[in-house]
Amino acid sequence: MKIIIAGAGEVGFHLAKLLSFESQDITLIDPDRESLASADSHLDIRVIKGDATSIAVLKEAKVDDTDLVVAVTSSETTNITVCVLAKQLGAAKTIARISNTEFIENKDEVGFTKFGIDELISPESLAANEIELLLNQSAFNDTYEFDDGALTMIGLSLSRTTAFVGKTVSEVGEVYPDLKYMPIAIQRYGTQYTIIPRGDTLFKEGDQVYFTTTSDGVDQIYELSGKVREEIKNVMILGGSKIGCKTAKDLCKNKFNVKLVESDKEKAYEIADDNPRCLVINGDGRNVDLLQEESIQDMDAFISVTGNSETNIMSCLVAKSKGVKKAIALVENMDYFQLSQSIGIDTLINKKLLAANNIFRYVRKGEVVAMTKLNNMNVELLEFLVSQDSMVCNEIIREIDFPRSAIIGGVIRNNEGIIALGDFRIQSGDRIVVCCLPQSIAKVEKLFV
Repeated sequence: MKIIIAGAGEVGFHLAKLLSFESQDITLIDPDRESLASADSHLDIRVIKGDATSIAVLKEAKVDDTDLVVAVTSSETTNITVCVLAKQLGAAKTIARISNTEFIENKDEVGFTKFGIDELISPESLAANEIELLLNQSAFNDTYEFDDGALTMIGLSLSRTTAFVGKTVSEVGEVYPDLKYMPIAIQRYGTQYTIIPRGDTLFKEGDQVYFTTTSDGVDQIYELSGKVREEIKNVMILGGSKIGCKTAKDLCKNKFNVKLVESDKEKAYEIADDNPRCLVINGDGRNVDLLQEESIQDMDAFISVTGNSETNIMSCLVAKSKGVKKAIALVENMDYFQLSQSIGIDTLINKKLLAANNIFRYVRKGEVVAMTKLNNMNVELLEFLVSQDSMVCNEIIREIDFPRSAIIGGVIRNNEGIIALGDFRIQSGDRIVVCCLPQSIAKVEKLFV
């Protein structure tokens, strides 16, 4: 697949890195020589120094023969312009990164596709949505919704008291036949090895396990895992970044009590004027005395989204030491994901990864409706739309030549989530959620083309 990426910043570089691992034909455009030098020396891609809004530069990148143009510079105006020009010059599909979330909220009314923009993404908006979802499923450390919750992916660490520790997947199915869940991935404690579970796979204490479940199956997993559904009402946010402001605004709309701590006085006043329901505190959130004065011990959740990863991690550790139930930190360094469980922070989020996940589904073959990569695990979760011509259409699951390093996590039919077992027959129009390791992606894609 031929892909042009405009912008070699943190999102563009990370996306180019992920795509280059898959041997995609990548061209990265940026006016900054240093940013390009780093990409050129570390990645197997083509780089062009120049302004991506230049028609000459786009032509040099052979935009007329390009499958996908992704504009992820720091300038929203530049990204929109690049996509409009690229489409007019022959690009098959375009994606623009934007910061004004109003564009996403009103995209159907405005009709961006008429201008030549197929998709809008906002890393800040994706991060805010992820935070809200994590607060709603408070006991879990990772979560993702398919089709507004028809199926939900949840991740949790198995404690000694979990009912199915010491049992195999098959044994759990026999003891709890009415369970509406499917285990889709396991990472053993202290390892980086990802397992796609089968019937004889054993659940062990300390495992990080991912399940897909229906809307009414979430309560069953709470019960069996020994996790408690904590009601989260009082939330403290550290950092008045775009993510912090968007999260505060969304949580206030949903009747959460929100305090936001921002060190910049002028910015704090602006946030307070823009969101009257939020209590904005002007101060240094790294100051433990300030946090105690603002009753951090009475908070149900603490979210740190400053521009400094280390500040976010340390402040979350302080929050956990004060008895806060849920702590979420924004980090830039992907290596920190491996530390989240061992250092005691519930969840780390990374806007580069969220944006890349959102864009990746356009790279996959077949009708991919949604896609996510599981945190710190070498595995993808894809939602395919089954067409009449798909190889799996009208087939029974157990009779499909499905790779062992992949598993069907569930089916959405007529907006209803179904945990589909071996005797389930797939129909045209079904949306199939598949979890797979990298080596099986190509084979799985062929089944749904």
